[in-house]
Amino acid sequence: MTEVPDDPAAGLSAFGPGGIEVVSDDPTTHPSADWLSGLVAAMAPLMASVTTGTMVGRLATRNLGSYDLPIPREGDEILVVAPNVAAFADDWSLPAEDLRLWICLHEVAHHAVLGVPHLRAVLVDLLSRHAGAFRNDPSELQERLGDVDLSGGPEALARLHEVLDPEMVLGAVRSPEQEELLPRLEALVALVIGYVDHVMDDVGGSLIGSYRQVTEAVRRRRVGTGEADRFVERILGLDLTQEQVDRGTAFVDGVVDRSGADGLARLWSDKRHLPTPAEVDAPGLWLARIDLPDNG
Repeated sequence: MTEVPDDPAAGLSAFGPGGIEVVSDDPTTHPSADWLSGLVAAMAPLMASVTTGTMVGRLATRNLGSYDLPIPREGDEILVVAPNVAAFADDWSLPAEDLRLWICLHEVAHHAVLGVPHLRAVLVDLLSRHAGAFRNDPSELQERLGDVDLSGGPEALARLHEVLDPEMVLGAVRSPEQEELLPRLEALVALVIGYVDHVMDDVGGSLIGSYRQVTEAVRRRRVGTGEADRFVERILGLDLTQEQVDRGTAFVDGVVDRSGADGLARLWSDKRHLPTPAEVDAPGLWLARIDLPDNG
């Protein structure tokens, strides 16, 4: 097992090529797919049955690696899905070797950040509580479906499509407890995205010849997901929109501008140094708080 350093940015060199596994067959049959099972098992049966197939399908057809969804997972093995990476390189006319190296760096950076013990513990707790808080009561969905007259022709089909809209489905099973958890969860995920992007921009340009081209393509892909992918994200409590990406980037840039890289590294020294949702939107407030005597 590779030890995670206090500053994840310093940990990129700790992972040698042996720590990255390239999957060339069906990724859904690989043991690394098992990391989804614990989280899905915590969901109400109604959501678990929908989520399992959708998430496994996403892994098989879309994911480039383990951390397309920036949430913790078990083990130190890093997964790169070779067929999906090759297809993406072809679709975007990217240098294949550069893209593969970019994905490997991206995976290692996420693995290092999400391996910080106090960040990992908080995120796992939030994700588990969110997954377990779905209302296990299909009556509202059944009531809505009961209002649809399937013999009504095109208008009935349009109504059925409206009833089965992902946001409508989530609204029917989402609980007040989840609404309370979302601000904290979304803020920390935005922080992870912003920090990893910062690390990538700091080291990637010197290692990858077409870094800017590859980065633009991958980051456009990240926020250009379809309805099915967005549904998976929302089920998990994630909001991987450009707005959230910009939010995390603004926090990291704001801290670096005020306090440099050393100030940013203080995120990982103490659980109390994780920013609140309000502080993610105001990095100066975060720096002021952690400089208080009782915050070390």
